Amino acid sequence: MSVLYNFFIAIFENILPIIGMFSPKLKLFVEGRKNVFQIVDEKIFAEDRVLWFHCASLGEYEQGVPVMEELKKEYPNHKLLVTFFSPSGYEAKKNSTLADLIVYLPIDTKRNAKKFIEYVQPELAIFVKYEFWPNYLKMLQTKNIPVVFISTTFREDHSFFKWYGGFMRKTLLMVDHFFVQDTESKNLIEGLGFNNVTLSGDTRFDRVSHQIEMDNHVDFISEFINDRLCIVMGSSWPQDEEVFIDFVNEASDKICFIIAPHEIKDSSVNGLRGKIKKKTVVYSEKEGVDLKNQQVFIMNTIGYLSRVYSYGDIAYVGGAMGTGGLHNILEPATFGIPIIIGKNFEKFREAKQLQKLAGLFSITNAVEFTNVILKLAEDKKFREKTGMISGHFINSNTGATNIIVEYLSKKID
Repeated sequence: MSVLYNFFIAIFENILPIIGMFSPKLKLFVEGRKNVFQIVDEKIFAEDRVLWFHCASLGEYEQGVPVMEELKKEYPNHKLLVTFFSPSGYEAKKNSTLADLIVYLPIDTKRNAKKFIEYVQPELAIFVKYEFWPNYLKMLQTKNIPVVFISTTFREDHSFFKWYGGFMRKTLLMVDHFFVQDTESKNLIEGLGFNNVTLSGDTRFDRVSHQIEMDNHVDFISEFINDRLCIVMGSSWPQDEEVFIDFVNEASDKICFIIAPHEIKDSSVNGLRGKIKKKTVVYSEKEGVDLKNQQVFIMNTIGYLSRVYSYGDIAYVGGAMGTGGLHNILEPATFGIPIIIGKNFEKFREAKQLQKLAGLFSITNAVEFTNVILKLAEDKKFREKTGMISGHFINSNTGATNIIVEYLSKKID
C-alpha cells in the first residue's frame, strides 16, 4: 500500500498544474505551492525554535487559534508556523498576524516531506482535527519530532476502522498523543489498541466563548436594528433562502433581518435581493441610506458575522438545507440566542447535542421554518429560555485549550 500511495501521490502532484488550468480554486492550490520552500528558507533560520500547526482549512484554523494564542503568550520567542492544505483556509488567513509564517503545505510526497521538515526543523508538530499525511508523519517520527493531534474526531466510517485500512492505521502509530472531541472518538481509537488518548473536548468552544468578552459594537448595525426584533441569517445558501424567503417577505415591520450569504459575489447577492419584497440595503451601498427605514440588511462582505450575531434575537445558520455542510452554530450560541438549522446535520455532533437540549431546532421546509420562527418571535419567554440553553451549552463545554496546552508545554520546555 505504501508503494501505491507514493505512486499515486506523485502522479497527483504532476497533473495538478494541468487540472488547475480548468479550475480557479485548483489554480490557487497549485500556484500557492510554487514558492513554499523558498519562502520557508528565507523566513526560518537554523537557530529558530518553531512550533508548527497544520490545518486543512479555515474551520480547523479556528479550532487551532485558542491553542496558538496560548502558546504564543507562553513562548514569545518561538516562531509560529501555520500550514494549510486548502486555498479557502490559506486565502482567508494568509495575512493573519497570529502566526510568524503562513504557507501552503507541499503535497505529501517523500521528497517534499523530507525537504520541508529539514527546512523547518519544528520543535513540535500540531495537526488540527484531521489530515493524516503518511510521509510527513513518517519524517517527523524519523527526526524524533513530537506529533500531537488536537480537536480530533473519529467515526466508524473512517478508513482506520475498515478491513482495508491497515496502511492508514499505521500512520496512527506515528502520533505521540491524540486529544479527541468526544467519547465516541476515544472509544474508537482505543479499540485499535491506542492508549495515548485524552478526551479534551473541542477547542472551538474556547474560541467562541472569548467573542462575548470582546467589543462587538457595530455602529451601522445598531442604527439599522432600531429596537426591532432582529433575526440573523448566517452563511446562507440558496437552499436555505428557499425556506426563509417567504417569511421575510410576509414579516411584521417590527422584525428586521440581517442576511449574511455564504456567496457574496454580485450575481448571487443580486439574485437574493431580487426575491425580497421588503426595503433592502446591502453593505456595499449603505452610505447615505436611512438604515432604520430598511427592513433587510444583506451583508455582502466578510468579517462581521461573529459581531452581528451579538445583535440577534434569533439565528438561522445555513448550510444544512443542502449538502455543503452546516456552518458554525457555536458563534450564535455563545451570545445565548435560539438557533434554527436545516435538515442535514448528521455529522455535526455539536448540533445534535444542542438539539437534544432544546436550544436548537431543525427544519425540513418553509412551513416548518415559519412555524418555529413565529413561536420564537412571538413568545419572548420561550425565546429567552431557548437562548439560555444555547449560552449554557457553550459555557459547559469550554476548557479543552487548557488541557491541551498543559500537555504541549511539557513537550516544549
